[in-house]
Amino acid sequence: MIDIEYLNFLENILTENRKEKFLKVLDNRTNHFTVAVEDVFQMHNTSAVMRSCEVFGIQELNVIEERYGKSIDKEIAMGAQKWVDINTFDSVSNCIETLKKKGYKIIATTPHENDCLLDDFDISKPSALFFGTERDGLSEEILQKADGFLKIPMVGFTESLNISVSAAIILQNLTERLRKTDVNWHLSEEEILVKRLAWAKNSIKDIKRIEERYYIENPKE
Repeated sequence: MIDIEYLNFLENILTENRKEKFLKVLDNRTNHFTVAVEDVFQMHNTSAVMRSCEVFGIQELNVIEERYGKSIDKEIAMGAQKWVDINTFDSVSNCIETLKKKGYKIIATTPHENDCLLDDFDISKPSALFFGTERDGLSEEILQKADGFLKIPMVGFTESLNISVSAAIILQNLTERLRKTDVNWHLSEEEILVKRLAWAKNSIKDIKRIEERYYIENPKE
């Protein structure tokens, strides 16, 4: 449960414009879709995908790090790591199992004989969109366990796009369509409170000292 008194205390430190911006952004945030990236060799691409998640309102990014295990490139993410939740996994199976338990369909974004074109994709069901490496694409394990396949229509000689470009195109399309439906895609009230608290803490310098002082002056029974 969120400590509402503490949340109010922190938000009183913020400017009114900052608080209004939080509410506006949260009104467009969703967990209806989530993104997963698998062993992306060039870490700046994962950072760029995270930035696309933030821009298009996707709250969670799942990173599978079986082989490379690099950290997010903060310069390329341009602060997006403060506003997007990053879940890391050490195996494909662990990631897929976790997302399926949350109710997501596993969608592999790769050309496939049973794939679906972007504009025809069913946006009504919660879906986890998987993106693979620049060199090898998605692993066979993900392809075998996927509930569906999604691709971007292309009419040129080139048959693939950089992962960060693909993610941006797909997320823009799906989130724009989703917001025009009556699907319940918004964050829950509790999820919004959790994000308000996290974002307030991310926005305040010396937050550890302020938090310690607050709980000394306002002890909880």
